[in-house]
Amino acid sequence: MRIRAAFGALRLGVAALCAAALVFRFVWGLGSATFTPGNFFAYLTVQSNLVFLVVTVLAGIASLRGLDDARWLDTARATALSLTVSSGVIFGVIVAQSGERGLRIDVPLSDQLLHFVLPAVAILDWVSAPGRGRAPWRTVGFTVTFTAAWGVFTLVRGEIVGWYPYFFLDPAQVTGLGGLGPLSAAALVLFCGVASGLVALSRVTPLAERARAQRRSGRSELRERLEGSHRGSDQFVVAQADDVAGGAAPNDADQHRLAGDGLEVNPGGDVVVGADEPPRGGIR
Repeated sequence: MRIRAAFGALRLGVAALCAAALVFRFVWGLGSATFTPGNFFAYLTVQSNLVFLVVTVLAGIASLRGLDDARWLDTARATALSLTVSSGVIFGVIVAQSGERGLRIDVPLSDQLLHFVLPAVAILDWVSAPGRGRAPWRTVGFTVTFTAAWGVFTLVRGEIVGWYPYFFLDPAQVTGLGGLGPLSAAALVLFCGVASGLVALSRVTPLAERARAQRRSGRSELRERLEGSHRGSDQFVVAQADDVAGGAAPNDADQHRLAGDGLEVNPGGDVVVGADEPPRGGIR
């Protein structure tokens, strides 16, 4: 229960950090000549992180209440994480390509959080936290459909306002529709691959649940050993006298050695645990 509460608090903290990063990214963008609220919310990064924010809050509340994730929540988490992770990969490629071409792209701390840090923490949560179920494979379809719908909307809006959030969606920068098609297809393949990977990972038992199962197994084994030791200590007869001296009755030397181990020979000739003290090192 404490582990679930810890992950619940972590998720709410991640959601708060995501909200703060979105606000700071909005404020930072006010200094851009092309900035408008409409352009800001047209970024896939912003839209996907808004979805991620809402889903993470719901998942955090469920974890704090000690509940397993509902199936719809597993689907929503996997979809939101697929979008944020894929957006982060694309953003990283854009920044790297711009640097190779001598173009400057400023990456404020808010962008680093939204594109890299928060998705990485969310992946660790996905593979570790208890209560997560199996995300259905239709999650891949939801992810690709959302991405494709966003792409169509962006192209239509770009024609109207004359602005595109990413250069590879601007026909003027990618040699028309002929250049736009392969890049868009590659992006959809990326989103599909990331979503498939997350769905596959959901088939693996979360690390926290595996650790808990191992601890329970260890405690059960220890309990069985202790019970076995207790049952053994209730058996006073340890050996027959003929096992002490080759079938003969124990002599004085045998009795002295047995006494050193807390044992004695009863009138019936059985070697038993001494009545006054337990044997050293347990029953032999």
